[in-house]
Amino acid sequence: MVILLLGGSASGKSQWAEGLAVALRRRSGGPLLYLATMAAEDGESRRRVTRHRKLRAGKGFLTVERPVGLMELSLPPGAIILVEDLGNLVANEVFSPEGGGERAVRLGLEHLRRQAKHLILVGNEIFSDGEAWQGEMAAYLRLLAQAQAACAAWSGAAGAVICGIPLWQKRPKESWFEELIKEAEPL
Repeated sequence: MVILLLGGSASGKSQWAEGLAVALRRRSGGPLLYLATMAAEDGESRRRVTRHRKLRAGKGFLTVERPVGLMELSLPPGAIILVEDLGNLVANEVFSPEGGGERAVRLGLEHLRRQAKHLILVGNEIFSDGEAWQGEMAAYLRLLAQAQAACAAWSGAAGAVICGIPLWQKRPKESWFEELIKEAEPL
């Protein structure tokens, strides 16, 4: 199953994504991978990485840091993969010298989808700031929106986390999903 969670900064989307990944692993087994896409190149980003690692500690995640080149990853069979996050991935692939551009984003995400038993994607809600962006920022927002829309189309469940509460726009009707949400709910 593919699950897409979107939300603003500090909305609780990462905490929900981690809870869903852990709950899915309890139900179906398999390796639990946290695919980190942030290129930690300054003090602030390194502090964020450290904070996120502390929040994941003891949950059983194997962290794979990969800011670009997802299509080249070889992942263990039956993996539950949490990708944090689509905004960083798009920026890295499009704007960094090592990036492969828009095509690399699409192919990398498709590659993960084919390999994963369950794929949880965390995305960003950065489209409602009211700015009329131009140039590179407008191009970035367009590509991020396209990537997130493609992921929503693939997903069995998709929602936005607002103030720590997931609002599901798409989800399976089966009762197991309701049970999964209850298991994943942050304390």
